[in-house]
Amino acid sequence: MPEVAVADAEVREVLGVPGEGAVFEPLTHNPWNGVTAGVWRVTGGDRSAVLKVLTRTKDTSVTWAASNDPRHWNFWRREAYVYRSGLAQVWQRHGIRAPRLLECVERPDGDVALWLEDVPGAPATAWPLARHVEHAHRLGAAQGAVEAGEDHPWLSQHFLRDYTSGKTTGQDLLDDEAWRHPLVREHFPAGLRADMVRLHHDREWFLTVMESLPRTFSHLDQWPANVRSDGRDSVLFDWAFAGDGALGEDLGNYLPDCVFDLFVPAADLPGLAKAAYDAYVLGLRESGWHGDERLVRLGVCASAVKYDWLTALMLARADDEQVGYGGEGAVSAELRYRERGVTLAFLAEWAAEARLLAPQLGFPEAPSGR
Repeated sequence: MPEVAVADAEVREVLGVPGEGAVFEPLTHNPWNGVTAGVWRVTGGDRSAVLKVLTRTKDTSVTWAASNDPRHWNFWRREAYVYRSGLAQVWQRHGIRAPRLLECVERPDGDVALWLEDVPGAPATAWPLARHVEHAHRLGAAQGAVEAGEDHPWLSQHFLRDYTSGKTTGQDLLDDEAWRHPLVREHFPAGLRADMVRLHHDREWFLTVMESLPRTFSHLDQWPANVRSDGRDSVLFDWAFAGDGALGEDLGNYLPDCVFDLFVPAADLPGLAKAAYDAYVLGLRESGWHGDERLVRLGVCASAVKYDWLTALMLARADDEQVGYGGEGAVSAELRYRERGVTLAFLAEWAAEARLLAPQLGFPEAPSGR
């Protein structure tokens, strides 16, 4: 719970009750991110709101450390700027909006408190496949109309490159002993090792391709845990990474992330990916985007490079306890490794398609060839 002395005036302003009369319910989030001090549903009387506290002083790993650089992918104040500027609502007329900002409070300790609408709709973690496809259609319509839009000095740039930088040297992928671990040997498909070594070898090429594709304003953290229903529309949370991205990059993140945290079965991914991609392109066209569709397909497929580090992480943590999103609850290790192994193999197919497609669009061949 946040300090009651600090939160009391905020609770009175937002909920109309004294701080001691409010109930703070911790909500699941990424506990390792140094930008997030905590997230709570706060209830008082017959009203409720979500409180998210942004900080730059949280003790965490270097990988998730908060940054003071406004262009850095993990700039600690970005989400406050996105909400206060109104940019979080730029896609609203296309069926994707952010929760309403109720209050943004600069606290005496330097933290920033975001008081947000408590959206009651169904979380995307429990959506049927058709609902994910509808979301992809809305996303295409939004990005086809808004495109890059107005730049702001606090929007992220080079997200994909900076986010993946330093997460793996690739040496882990060559560790024979790690690949002999029972979880890996039994649940990672044949050929995955060679595919992931190749993806890492081509990493710089993939990043350069992604940075050369048509640009659009992007959320850059789209996945089911950050989306809820609002009637037919979607409500999108956690705008902390928002900024410049490639057309198709948000979709290329959303689809595999549906499976990586076990929200969608891996067996459903190929069908979902095809339907969602078609819906996304339809949305682009309906909004007046007239570019070469192959550039969109390349943006989706080359997004596979974002997960270059994940295979190495799975190898390193095969003996760790398997927990669910946000560190909550035990997850079957066999289930996780099987589902993620299938998804990584699917991403290897995306990468292979990108290597074939890029030279057709004037890009040089990947170092490993086609």
